[in-house]
Amino acid sequence: MSQALYRKYRSKSLDEIVGQEHITTTLKNAIKSGKISHAYLFTGPRGVGKTSIARILAHEFNKFAYENEANHLDIIEIDAASNRRIDEIRDLRDKVHIAPTSGTYKIYIIDEVHMLTKEAFNALLKTLEEPPAHVIFILATTEAHKLPETIISRTQRFNFKPIDKQKVVEHLRSIADTEKMKIDDEALQLIAEHGEGSFRDSISLLDQTSSQTKNITVQNVQKTLGIAPSEVIEQLLNAISGSSPGVLLTILSEMQTQGYQAGQIAKQLGSTLREALLANSSTLEPSEIITLLKNLINVSPSSSPDRMLEIILLEVVTSHQETTVSRPKPDIPTYVENTPLPETIQQAISTNKPKPAAKGTFSLEVWQNVLESLKSHHNTLYGVLRISKPTIEGNTLTLEFQFEFHQKRINETKNMQLLNDAIKEFVTTPIIINCVIGNKAANAVPREYTKSKSQSKDSIDTISNIFGSAEVLES
Repeated sequence: MSQALYRKYRSKSLDEIVGQEHITTTLKNAIKSGKISHAYLFTGPRGVGKTSIARILAHEFNKFAYENEANHLDIIEIDAASNRRIDEIRDLRDKVHIAPTSGTYKIYIIDEVHMLTKEAFNALLKTLEEPPAHVIFILATTEAHKLPETIISRTQRFNFKPIDKQKVVEHLRSIADTEKMKIDDEALQLIAEHGEGSFRDSISLLDQTSSQTKNITVQNVQKTLGIAPSEVIEQLLNAISGSSPGVLLTILSEMQTQGYQAGQIAKQLGSTLREALLANSSTLEPSEIITLLKNLINVSPSSSPDRMLEIILLEVVTSHQETTVSRPKPDIPTYVENTPLPETIQQAISTNKPKPAAKGTFSLEVWQNVLESLKSHHNTLYGVLRISKPTIEGNTLTLEFQFEFHQKRINETKNMQLLNDAIKEFVTTPIIINCVIGNKAANAVPREYTKSKSQSKDSIDTISNIFGSAEVLES
């Protein structure tokens, strides 16, 4: 059985520890001067070297060679998560008086010490305060705030910090080269970012990805992590800021079908929104982004992450619709029935009335009328069609989509029939509809745009080509 990479490349000396120089330097000086404490407390995030340094110290104090994972009778490791009761600690308290067999010290490494019960802490306290001269305790925990102050005050405390991302990347590159893996720099960056400052998590992910292929790309890492492509996240953000609830739910449903987990989607959304907030490049208000960031944190720990994500995003979409509906209407004079309207108002009304398309040749102008017709009766279908890029050649309408799930949705028999029926309202000639997957950049949506009453017709046409249709709302 092959050995996991994080075990294979575990540090065996203080010089090999990366990213915790503020701790290793102090410990080296203590060993050199012989100033050894009876109890140490290592606190910090997971996978940053707490247990590794504890084992290194245990070997250094006893002058044991640390070349393999051989067990020594004078180095006792205890997992407090599974030995948390008072009985186990009483047993430890009775045995500490037994002298070491081959080393200078009998060293107890208690991992995840915060898991001990209150009674177990009380049983440990007296021994920790006045241990025999030959005993050293090394306590490690990821949740120091759960430890009693009476325990903390009787130890030398060392606070471990998350590993710098660049140091993680360099360490992963060293391991990959030793293991003869081919991996992109972008893939290493993604692994290090997902590891969140933990060497163990980052190395485990590299190990997991390398089991699929020895030529690792960023796409392999994304697939392993269940990370959605950035284009999909951008489309979801566009749906949040300017679509209907139906469109949003359709996109979320398709993402779940593709295997993307709600927790990971929320994490990616949060990261993208944070960058947009820093760059001031989002169409959402800063207050909306801050509320979203706060709510997205609750998705992963939720008992129903998918539903929680839907609710959080729907709140934003519906709030936008309510804002649009609640805009004050301009004051329009009221006239008695049969009273002729002033000529200027009659002209304005006739100018703004939508002109029905003639039942003749199918064109992009007719396509806009088709979209408007669908919008009033089939809003979800309209939402998918409006982000397509239409081209017309003769009697063939080609709809170019950025993502496969949109293409599949339109190709469904029910939706294709609805689209054909809508087209028949405007043209009599049979139209052939062809749905294709196009260039990823075809439907890119600008991150910033400004609405103005003085928008030119060219600007409106440009927006229409991108979104499928455009409306100018008076505010």
